[in-house]
Amino acid sequence: MPYVITQPCCNDATCVEVCPVDCIRPKPGDPAFVSTEMLYIDPDTCIDCGACADACPVDAIVPADELTPRNARYEQINADYFQRYPLESDWDAFGAPDFDAQDGNSHCGLPAESGTIRIAIVGAGASACYAADALTTRLGEAIEVEMFDRLPTPWGLIRAGVAPDHQGTKSVTDAFRSVNKQAVRLHLNVDIGTHLTHEELMAHHHAVIYANGAAGDRRLGIPGEDLLGCHGATAFVAWYNGHPDYAHLKIDLSCERAVIIGNGNVALDIARILVTDPSELAGTDIADHALEALRHSAIREVVVIGRRGPAQAAYTNPELLALGHIHGVDIVVDPEDLVLDERSRALLDDHADPATVLKVQIAEEYAAHTAYAGDKRIVLRYLASPTEVLGHDRVEAVNIVHNKLTEDENGRLAATPTDRTETITTGLVLRSIGYRGLALPGLPPLTQSGALPNIHGRVLGEDGVLLPGVYTTGWLKRGPSGGIGTNRHCANETVDMLAEDLAAGLLPPPSHDRQALTALVTERRPEAIDWAGWQAIDEMERERGQAVGRPRRKFVSTAAAVAVAQNRSRAAEENK
Repeated sequence: MPYVITQPCCNDATCVEVCPVDCIRPKPGDPAFVSTEMLYIDPDTCIDCGACADACPVDAIVPADELTPRNARYEQINADYFQRYPLESDWDAFGAPDFDAQDGNSHCGLPAESGTIRIAIVGAGASACYAADALTTRLGEAIEVEMFDRLPTPWGLIRAGVAPDHQGTKSVTDAFRSVNKQAVRLHLNVDIGTHLTHEELMAHHHAVIYANGAAGDRRLGIPGEDLLGCHGATAFVAWYNGHPDYAHLKIDLSCERAVIIGNGNVALDIARILVTDPSELAGTDIADHALEALRHSAIREVVVIGRRGPAQAAYTNPELLALGHIHGVDIVVDPEDLVLDERSRALLDDHADPATVLKVQIAEEYAAHTAYAGDKRIVLRYLASPTEVLGHDRVEAVNIVHNKLTEDENGRLAATPTDRTETITTGLVLRSIGYRGLALPGLPPLTQSGALPNIHGRVLGEDGVLLPGVYTTGWLKRGPSGGIGTNRHCANETVDMLAEDLAAGLLPPPSHDRQALTALVTERRPEAIDWAGWQAIDEMERERGQAVGRPRRKFVSTAAAVAVAQNRSRAAEENK
């Protein structure tokens, strides 16, 4: 009985590495890997060994005969991928993998004879953790890594971006707990650019890897966008996930209809959270203030608006399928919205990617439902764009224009406005059109995509010349694209570049050591939190959650988190 992958990729491709018959695709090095929504197992090649299931950090791989009714469809989804892309294996059966530097799994060969190598990593999310793991695994005792994050807790968007009802996805952080704590020192609640400068990091390290992601959001650029009741998805997601910067955000849920602009996975996450019964969310790590607000929410309808058609929708199939399993919620699609233009129909008829075919098929299945039984609903709208948010002091409605798809100068299908318009009454508008990186003091301006200018992770200066010792990984490297697991391949590539430069003698040794850095951090930021402090916060959050039947109750105040960490530090000193 073959194994089946049942979740979108929060994977780190560990399953690909351990498969003895190389039957999991796409894999690191394949062009599709960076943008894929899932990995797939070829049912005809799988030998039912279970190695992939054992390696999966989020329990997303199960035998086909153990699929639940909710996940049964994934057996065919996995098989369909290989109908479109027949398996061509690079391994002999039961042979050992032989990765090279290009696939992101090489041993980079950092020269141990160089002495202790000191690397700073700015950020503590997935890309930062994968970079730290690559450095410490490959070099061992010859490496010292200092990891900085301005928040009092690690894990970045895994903690503050992944929806609270996706606890399985969040469990990927367990894989980061094995990072060598002797080699890696954590400096949380330390803001690079405020407490320490880029120049000071360079003076204490051979190299600095910037992995602090994309904390900003893209704006619509339309009138009324700044009215009360219009928020960015980044802020709203951070609010319900307990991010300290957004814990006091005022979210008014007293209206009956919310409108989400954009139809990527984040948009569907938000829609799902808004209509899910709060009693179900009470078993997650959702922030207390968000849970309380949702318990008193008047929202009964969420309209999700995408500017292009169902074949071009940005969400992934697992997220779209999940909407159909929300208790008491109807998914509404107007069949007229699913009438495809000639190019889109030709795309589906011409042996299209199975994921695209399925994306349209799922939407058609939702449209075929006419007997609505839920007391709430999510309405998926296509080929529409907002033109103005209406209201006096706060949001009262949003104007939209209907689009048609036309070819641009590059032959791609673009959304073009028509003369058909519409007004949708609402008291809450959430723009979910993408994350964006924020400018970093001491570094060159970001590109239009919100990334640091770089070549395979080597950062370029404003003059286009490589900046010695400066690297980047994650969303700051490639723009806000790809899932959690994509960051592993991305980080390994960056570490490979760093290793090449080190071996070539391009990274001069730092002028200060680890002890000097520790003294500087203590002087500039006495409230800095180390591994022990984070462990104290983690344990306390879990204990608080366990008391009320939840995985954790987060501290949403930086001051509260610092107090817990400092209490642990004082207790440790007293016990010496």
